[in-house]
Amino acid sequence: MYDRVRPGYPDELFTDFAAAAGISPSSSVLEVGCGTGQATRSLAGLGCAVTAVEPGPGMAALARRNLASLANVEVEISTFEEWDDRGRRFDALVSASAWHWVDPSVGWARAHNLLPSGGSVALLANIVVRRPGEPEVYAETADLHEHYSPGNPNWGHPPLEDEVRATGGGWGSIERIEGPGSLFSTPTARFYPNVQWFDGEGFADLLRSASIYWTLDPAIRQPLLGDIAERIRTVMGNRAPRRYLSVLRVGQRTD
Repeated sequence: MYDRVRPGYPDELFTDFAAAAGISPSSSVLEVGCGTGQATRSLAGLGCAVTAVEPGPGMAALARRNLASLANVEVEISTFEEWDDRGRRFDALVSASAWHWVDPSVGWARAHNLLPSGGSVALLANIVVRRPGEPEVYAETADLHEHYSPGNPNWGHPPLEDEVRATGGGWGSIERIEGPGSLFSTPTARFYPNVQWFDGEGFADLLRSASIYWTLDPAIRQPLLGDIAERIRTVMGNRAPRRYLSVLRVGQRTD
């Protein structure tokens, strides 16, 4: 389900990453948290050698199946913190919607050690946004969220697209947890509008793949998602957008 419903990233983002990081077919790239291989396929399309590390055995198994035709990709099962690099070094490290799972007290220093001087770290993300005047699922279902899980701090309207562009500098929310300090330069940030369209059941599956819903008690999650799907069918014409700003942040290793 995760592989089916989660958004990918625009091709332009990877073209810009390659230019910013100086990636060529002779380059080596480490991907941290490859999931089912959505970003991995695009990285491999740049022609470089990709080593993808994924802690979830089920995710890694599906990534291997999805990427089996690509000779320049290797998927290894481990957390980044415990991964055996076997002395390998890389020209760039990429993490797509996964770096927030890495212990920052370990991750940044380890990334620094795995890269040469001037090597790049690229963090990719899909930030849910809304546009003024466009029907949006949370706006149409806020009463359902509050009914089934009142006072939940995860509930709230997505930010406006322009708000994200205006405040999206630096390493984003990662920096507020624990940034890289002086190990990497201040990153450049680029934004790419992206959208998925779902019917009611499809949107419910998208939410099922998100941790803020998955961690709800099943006795709450199932009726909540069922009612969200019904609201999309009856109020939104069974067609709902999920808008994102795909974000590319690239910083260079400092000495």
